[in-house]
This record gives sequence, structure tokens and C-alpha cells, in this order.
Amino acid sequence: MQPELVTPMKTIAVIPTSALLALAILGAAPTSNRAAESLAAQEADAPRPNILFIIADDASRTSFGAYDSRYVKTPHFDRIANEGVLFTQAYNCNPKCAPARACLLTGRYSWQLQEACNHNPFLSDRWVFYPFLLEDAGYFIGYTGKGWGPGVHNSVDAGRTGFKNVNPAGRPFQSRNMKVPYTGISRTDYAGNFEDFLNQVPDDQPFCFWLGTREPHRGYELDSWKKDGRDLAEVDVQDFYPDNETIRGDLADYAIEVEWYDSHVGRSLKYLEEAGKLDNTLIIATSDHGMPFPRVKGQIYDEGFHIPFAVRWGEKIKPGRTVTDFITFPDLAPTLLELAGVPQHQQMTGQSFVPQLMAEGSGRIDADRDHTLLGKERHDIGRTDGDLLSVAYPARAIRTDDWLYVHNFKPNRWPGGDPQYGLLNCDGSPTKSYLTNLMTQDPEYRFYELAFGKRPAEELYDMRKDPDCVNNLADDANYASTKKQLWEQMKSELTEQQDPRILGKGDIFDFYPYCRIDRQQQLYNAPDYDPVKIFEEKYGKE
Repeated sequence: MQPELVTPMKTIAVIPTSALLALAILGAAPTSNRAAESLAAQEADAPRPNILFIIADDASRTSFGAYDSRYVKTPHFDRIANEGVLFTQAYNCNPKCAPARACLLTGRYSWQLQEACNHNPFLSDRWVFYPFLLEDAGYFIGYTGKGWGPGVHNSVDAGRTGFKNVNPAGRPFQSRNMKVPYTGISRTDYAGNFEDFLNQVPDDQPFCFWLGTREPHRGYELDSWKKDGRDLAEVDVQDFYPDNETIRGDLADYAIEVEWYDSHVGRSLKYLEEAGKLDNTLIIATSDHGMPFPRVKGQIYDEGFHIPFAVRWGEKIKPGRTVTDFITFPDLAPTLLELAGVPQHQQMTGQSFVPQLMAEGSGRIDADRDHTLLGKERHDIGRTDGDLLSVAYPARAIRTDDWLYVHNFKPNRWPGGDPQYGLLNCDGSPTKSYLTNLMTQDPEYRFYELAFGKRPAEELYDMRKDPDCVNNLADDANYASTKKQLWEQMKSELTEQQDPRILGKGDIFDFYPYCRIDRQQQLYNAPDYDPVKIFEEKYGKE
């Protein structure tokens, strides 16, 4: 069913253009100085790419047709992959909305982001964000839907337009709404807002736009799959869930919202084609982390942090390629700046993947890009440790082609949050309710343990044989050398990156304030609880 659109007036300030030479992307070294000068002159005159970044909220990589999903249909994401490059080893660095998006926007690893490593922080003004670096370089920027968040952020505007507290993702284009087929789906017309944006891009400026859907974030209209005529027999159930109608129905309801995201991808491509800007627009489609289900969202297992990632850029990217190089969210900002000819900011520690985009072949382009690092600290409230409230569940991990090694630094804590406070590091859902209603004597109780039980200090999974990460090999003597090698490699790289958790200073992550103070006071029945004051007394004012 085609949604009905409601189009209001369009209002936004126009940013003046500034001149900047485009980056020369060289396919081969020139044979003479004259040839080099000629090629550089041609590239300097070439237009810089427009940028459209499309990000889902809580969509698993395994829910896209390009990654062999059977029951979720994503033809428009798949089109981007078929007409460009599909990354099979793309990761989000920290599998929760606010920290993952902070990595995208700052070009830094999560543990290098201080308060922004946590979910729902008070985001300070110490960070710079790539959309505003591009704006300074002459780009017309905007965003719609969900940008950075959730959390509280200070102004990132330099005062050029009078906006205050602009989201780090860009200038707001949020006016259009639409009728939606099911409750739980946002009325925001993301693609329509992108069309409004396109209509206001000055002819002499390239653009950078962030399109962030709020789908498939919960909640869903219960049993919307029935109204949509879905067949539960087609649904794939992961090994860490029991296979029954409740779980399959929840997954089918989720699939509808993934497809809603994909419909906005398709409409956005259509608007670019109509504007004659499709082939000079670098289009990236991805998701911030895995689906909002137990043991996925916010957890250091593959479905939580291994994300979809496809890129299209007209004739610049050879179509139909599949790249196995490891890339991660901190790599996005330096990549976009390089393509726009903007010097990389000294804040950024990610590594550009322009060579992977521009390569001719598929497979592993750079042999050194053979692993990634991941981590988490505090995602949600409702976890305690003695007298400490709202503490983290600190973990770090290294993922290679073959292995996932996880180090849980505080295994005495509950990974999903304390049961007495409702396991709040997991969204409410029929799947969560089913698992939490299981009794210890129930044959399926092991699925509750997999999702919510305490975890050992070390975990090791064979990713070739066990992609759902249910068989922990960490205590198997046959894998002792593998486990040791992965821990030493991860520890060495995190030490070089000055990770406070590795350096013995990680407790600070427990004290960065969670911005919803009133919610914590109510949850803990502690009306005087003031995390800002507690932090300042321990660490001073930052």
C-alpha cells in the first residue's frame, strides 16, 4: 500500500558556498610531471560528491536480502549493493544507538569518546562532527528523523544561522508527516523531507544529508504480520531463541518495519534520479546495530554489532562488488572527508576506506584490515554494584574472520541489567516476555540464561561454525593458545588507543551521568540521587 503524503511549507536557512578543491582519486601513478599536473587540474575542476547517508534504527544485517535474508524483503538496499559495493565485515564499534552514532559522527573509537561512550549521556562540546566540517568546506547539510541520540547535546553551531542546539547529524528537515499502515511506525516522512532538502540545495553547492529512520526500533503493532498476510513458516529463528509462534510473530512484526526503512531508501533513490543527482551522490545504507531483541541489541555478540553496509556512487564505484575488508563506524568520518577533499581532523582515529570503495575487485583489498575491535560501557540504567547505581557492563572484544573473543571486565554484574529493575538493557517485547516467564525447571530455560544470565570473564566463539555465538569455547584447553593470542592483540591495540578500561581507569565510565536523572530517581526510589553532583565530586567539573 502506497502511503499518503502530507507536505507542509519548506523553511530552512541557506548556507553560503565556500571554495574548496576536490580530492584527486588516482587510479594509477602518472608517468610524468606534466601528466600529474593535467590530472590534478581535471580533478580540481570536478564536482565533489554529494553524500546521502541512510541509517536504520535497530536493523540486523541478517535482515537484508543482500545478506541472504529469506523473510525480510529489501529490494532498495539490495539495489545499492548490486549497483555498488557490499561490505560483509562492517561493524559499529559499540552496539547501542548513542555511542554507535557518536563513533560515526566523530571518527573516534567508542572508548576514546569519554562520556559519549555511554548511552544517553550529556554530550559535551569538546567533539567536532563531520557534517559541520563539511559545512565549513562549502557543503549544504541536513538531516531528518533520528540523528545522534538519545542524550542531551550542547550546540554544535558556530552561530552562522542562528540555530541553537543543532543535532550533530546536521540541520533539521523534519516538517513532512505521512499516514502509516501500523501503529509503532513513525509518521515522519523521511524521504519526503529529503525531497524538501534537495529542492533547497543551491546549484553551486554539494550536499551532505543524514536520513535516519526510527524503524525498526520498538514498539511494534502486535501481530501486524497477520494484517499484512505474512507466513510465519518463512521466518528464520536464531539458535539463541526457542522456535515457536510467539518468537516468529515478533520477528515477522519486526520485518515489516525493516521493510518500511527500505521503502524510504527506494523513494530517496527516486528523488535523486528525478533531480538528476543520482550518479554524483555517494549513497551509504546501513543500520546502527542489531534488532531490538534479547541478546542482540546492546550485547557483544555478532548479531548486535555486525551491521549491514552498502555503498553506491555512480560510475565511481564498480558495481556488483563484495568487499571483505573490516571497516567500523569510526572509519566513516575520515572516509567522507577524504572524498570531499577536506583535511582529516586531528580528533579522528578511524581509518578511511576509500581504497576499498574505489578498488576494481572483490574480496580482501587490504590484507591488514583483517579484524576489528568492539566495546561497551553503560547502555541503560537499572544495573547496580553495591552502593553504586546505574553502572556499566564493561566489555571489550576482538572480531576476526574466524573468531570472536570477548573480555567481560565485571562478570559479577548482570549484562542485561538487574532482574529486580526489569532487565532494562533490553527493550520490552513479546520475545522478552516469553523468555522472562520461563521457569528454571522449563526445558527452554537455557534460552533465558543465554539472553539474561551472568557471563564468564572470557568468551570465545568460532564464527565459521557458530555465527549465533551460543557455544563458548573459552574454557576448552584446545583453544587456549587462540584465546591468549586474541587477548594479547586486543590489549595491545587498546593500550595504544589509550582505552581507560585497559589502563585501569575504566571506572570513570560508571560515573559519567545518565541524562534522565528523574527516571533514575524514580527507579531507585532515591529522590536525592544526583549523578552530575556525584561525578563532579569524584572527578571535578569537565
